[in-house]
Amino acid sequence: MRRAHTVEQVRAAEADLMARLPEGTLMQRAAIGLAVAISNFLGRTYGARVVLLIGSGDNGGDALYAGVRLARRGAQVTAVLLSSKAHQAGLDALLSAGGRVGSTDDIPDADVVIDGIVGIGGRPGLRPDALAAVELADEYGVPIVAVDTPSGVDVDTGETPEPHVRAALTVTFGTHKICHFIDPAANACGPVHLVDIGLDLPPAAVSVLQPANIRALYPVPTGDSDKYSRGVLGLIAGSTQYPGAAVIATAGALAGPLGMVRYVGPDAVAVEVRSAHPEVVAGYGRVQAWAIGSGLGDDFDVARVHDLLDADEPVVLDADGLKALDADGDHIGVLATPHAGELARMLGVERSKVEARRLEHARLAAERFDVTILLKGATTVIAAPDGQVRVNTNATPWLATAGAGDVLAGLCGALLAGGLTPLDAASVGAHLHAAAATLASNSAPITALSVAAALPEATRQILAG
Repeated sequence: MRRAHTVEQVRAAEADLMARLPEGTLMQRAAIGLAVAISNFLGRTYGARVVLLIGSGDNGGDALYAGVRLARRGAQVTAVLLSSKAHQAGLDALLSAGGRVGSTDDIPDADVVIDGIVGIGGRPGLRPDALAAVELADEYGVPIVAVDTPSGVDVDTGETPEPHVRAALTVTFGTHKICHFIDPAANACGPVHLVDIGLDLPPAAVSVLQPANIRALYPVPTGDSDKYSRGVLGLIAGSTQYPGAAVIATAGALAGPLGMVRYVGPDAVAVEVRSAHPEVVAGYGRVQAWAIGSGLGDDFDVARVHDLLDADEPVVLDADGLKALDADGDHIGVLATPHAGELARMLGVERSKVEARRLEHARLAAERFDVTILLKGATTVIAAPDGQVRVNTNATPWLATAGAGDVLAGLCGALLAGGLTPLDAASVGAHLHAAAATLASNSAPITALSVAAALPEATRQILAG
């Protein structure tokens, strides 16, 4: 599992470790990892032209000491000082190693620019001189490697309300930071390389499941399992207006770990569902979970949905089903799967505000409605009512296609029916959904049904390790 900690948590862990180590040891550990990552990024060191953008504080010190190591290996290293409070010992060491102090005029001819402007304690936005340097690198197509986080982003929220660095690579130390996982800042990080510097950290604020975690959580049947013990999902989806949503959501459910799907909906839609999936049973019956909402339109029985929300079985609410939520209900067993527009309607805010502050609004909705929120997007944010947050980061952009959310709702319902908690069902479902999309796409367009069809093989690959 990958974990991201807050600035306060990182600062406390750094202070504790520095109190037990010789002075400067932690910075040297970071600088070694940064220098190696830069060399690997460039594919060489000797003769490489490296420009360091140096602000005040330890972030600039990390960049300067990395520059020392690169200079000793034959790189041409130039420091552009953006603060009168640059790390003096690091600057002296760079000059002694053959580096020099230059200006932004050196940026157009550089092979790489190192963003050592501000560290994790920085606020959103860049000062004019720093912004001008970053814009010059962008103008000339010089890649930027960010030290710890791209300067100018909000580290603890992933928000980017002001101009900021857009990195080709981010090298971070000790642990991931929240901005590495949460859009829109995550999109500005590029690939993130983690350097272990020996921090002793508390439980993380945000986590990302890895394949080993999926294997540990996935409900694999045993020799004495039957279709009922594996889980039965009740699916209320589709309408005469949107019959395809029922077919697609059913495909997503059947590609999960359950033993049976019971479809509840208009007779004409039930015919289409059973034509595509003859193993489906139509009508009410005993179930272990419900998935409700995909393609219902406005013609659905809100009172019946409220009854199901008040029952013992966990529920996935998607699309139109989200309208049944109210802030006064007890929805602890509910997983809601909105996109940004739907979450905005739930909270009574503009969609642009949700997209700009995804973590904040996912947490707010989880608390207000007492549900687990799966906020769909390029990175999926999953927030539980108890404050736990997980993020899924492995999706392909091709997954942004009609019906993909119906597949996800069906799959998450199947995982609930298989016995997972709403948080685990959302986390495992989002990861497998994205993995199936990548498998189906192979860097080309896909359809929702092709994602559903790829789910068994994507699951097999992950379970096989």
